[in-house]
Amino acid sequence: MLQSISLPRHLDTRPIPASVHAMVHDLRCRIEAFQDRWDIPQIEQFVAADYQLVYQTLDWLRESQLMIGNRFVEWGCGFAAVTLMADALGWEALGIESESVLIEHGRRTVADWCDALREDSAIAPLRPPELWQGNFLPAGAEDLADDPTLPSLGHGSEPVYHRLGLELDDFAVVYSYPWPGEDEFHEQIFDQYAARGAVLVQFCGPNEMRAWRAVSRA
Repeated sequence: MLQSISLPRHLDTRPIPASVHAMVHDLRCRIEAFQDRWDIPQIEQFVAADYQLVYQTLDWLRESQLMIGNRFVEWGCGFAAVTLMADALGWEALGIESESVLIEHGRRTVADWCDALREDSAIAPLRPPELWQGNFLPAGAEDLADDPTLPSLGHGSEPVYHRLGLELDDFAVVYSYPWPGEDEFHEQIFDQYAARGAVLVQFCGPNEMRAWRAVSRA
């Protein structure tokens, strides 16, 4: 069972470090250039989130909520903005992405911005966040879907977790940006596979963040 975490009304007034603002501006330009290219196939499922609001939400959760551990995973990390922000907030952050071209862009983001974000947040030096190409769905999670056309299905790649030597219940925080209509599917996966006490954070569209805590197994 999942328990909703009530988010404060004025999350968008929380301060954001200058390095995060700079990275978000840079990534907006990179993403716009990527999506404007005519010489490569477009990835329809890749849509940028409101990264400032995501940062403010993660910052508030880090500050106010009890966490069962320090591992963070981003489902469908794209250009890795959220993975990097989680790293800057002190989580042991990891991003999973099925598209090889997005993994390349994400690794470029890590190379260009990891040090700047860490310097601004003054966290202890750790290894850079890891990005893994593959399927973020745990083995068997497809069976929870009522609709076989959901964008999270059908990637054809194996779940990443066995290569990591981890399971989804090894992560304290999961972040996802569900495609319209698949938010409940992501919640069902989290309910079924996450550890009790873990937190799911979702960006669900303009000005809409959600957070859930797993309080018992489904």
